Amino acid sequence: MKTTIPQALAEAVRHDPAAPLLTWYDDATGDRAELSGATLDNWVSKTANLLVDGIGLGHGDSVALLLPPHWQTAAILLGVSAAGLAADLADLGGDPQPVEALFTTPERVERAAAWTTMDRYATGLLPLAMPLREPPAGYADFVTEVRNHGDHFRGEPVAPADRAFAGPIELSHQDALEGAHERAAQLGFGAGDRVLFDVAVHPDPVDWLLAPLVVGASAVLCAHLDHERLDARTTAEKVSLVLA
Repeated sequence: MKTTIPQALAEAVRHDPAAPLLTWYDDATGDRAELSGATLDNWVSKTANLLVDGIGLGHGDSVALLLPPHWQTAAILLGVSAAGLAADLADLGGDPQPVEALFTTPERVERAAAWTTMDRYATGLLPLAMPLREPPAGYADFVTEVRNHGDHFRGEPVAPADRAFAGPIELSHQDALEGAHERAAQLGFGAGDRVLFDVAVHPDPVDWLLAPLVVGASAVLCAHLDHERLDARTTAEKVSLVLA
């Protein structure tokens, strides 16, 4: 049984590196992005290298994510985990906690000021992973910076008892995966399913990222879901379960 988040991702990639693992739609902008396991793993490795080699974070450090559901959020969260760091899911609520780095969007910069940290990254979550035209003052552009780092991460192994999540609720990797297994059972999907999530209904990455990952499912994430397109999208994406 998988006992760490990096193990869960590695198993998904090994199973079928070319198959779609995470598909993203934003019906407000028309954006669509499809990430295979190999492509997502590449972004995860680059993010982990940014955190470890780029800014020198080490096992046990905390990283705040003030980010909505998005494929880049998935890459950052999994990169944090791969690096042996603890993710503070600040966008889901809770009081500011001490962190060593922070990721957010320009729209959340005012709230992000409550977190004290030296290393701040912003992303516009733009189509085709485009960089920001001008990052907010005091922020580096995540998309620009992460592309400067290696495609493979060779860090210290992550242990099941290491912290996966920080903030109001601290969880080890093993506890987080056990919770993700339980959540998948509650939501009704398992191995081989392709699950469509309305991220307005399921904003927690335990639902839309970790639960599919640990049971061997794939996810179609939809922001600003246009319900008139739902039937056609379900057919086109070979969706087996809609959670909207």
